[in-house]
Amino acid sequence: MTQAMDVRVANNGRMVLPKSVREALGVTQGGAVVLSIEGDVVKLTSIRQSVAQAQALYRQHATNDLSVDDFIAERRAEAAREEKD
Repeated sequence: MTQAMDVRVANNGRMVLPKSVREALGVTQGGAVVLSIEGDVVKLTSIRQSVAQAQALYRQHATNDLSVDDFIAERRAEAAREEKD
C-alpha cells in the first residue's frame, strides 16, 4: 500500500519525519536512514533494509562461495606468486 503525506521543509532544509514513517522504517531517536534519489523521486530506507538489499544483490551476482578468510588467503597467495616473478 502506498501512503503519501505532506512534510514541511524548514528554511535550513530540515524536516521532521512523521512518527508513522519512523515506525515503518524502524528508526529510533538519533537513528539514520538512507536517502536516495531516483530520477525525480526521493526514497528513504532504513540502514537495515539497505544492507539487506546489498546482501541480496551480492548473492544474486556472486560466482563462488568463498568466505572472507578464503578470499584473503587467495589474495596473499597471489601476492606471493607475484613477488617470485
